[in-house]
Amino acid sequence: MWFVFALLSAVFAALTSILAKIGIDGVDSNLATAIRTVVVVIMAWAMVFITHVQSGIQDISKKSWLFLILSGLATGASWLCYYKAIQMGDVSKVVPIDKLSVILTLILAFVFLHEDFTVKSVIGCILIGAGTLVMVM
Repeated sequence: MWFVFALLSAVFAALTSILAKIGIDGVDSNLATAIRTVVVVIMAWAMVFITHVQSGIQDISKKSWLFLILSGLATGASWLCYYKAIQMGDVSKVVPIDKLSVILTLILAFVFLHEDFTVKSVIGCILIGAGTLVMVM
């Protein structure tokens, strides 16, 4: 089932880029990011209440709070940079560069989470990097 959700994530991420590029026309990128963020917050909390998991908030450890907050800050920084990039450049060039995060994520997962870095992972990273270079040239 994780594969279905990962595929849906890719579809929605693609739609996000196209819809954002159209919507950001004539709008400051920081303001556009703030509007998008409000929508995401409302949607996320709606899902919490629809699925009745709001009571779990009291069970979150300090460590989890810290890392969720840090993740939120990283997400915010990413979104601010992404919106500025798509406002200034072509989505077809920004998105491949943004997707270099796949390579960085694999490296960071290996270093910090001690996940396996296989031959397949290395080949995939090389292909993603090469593909990104070809797309932005």
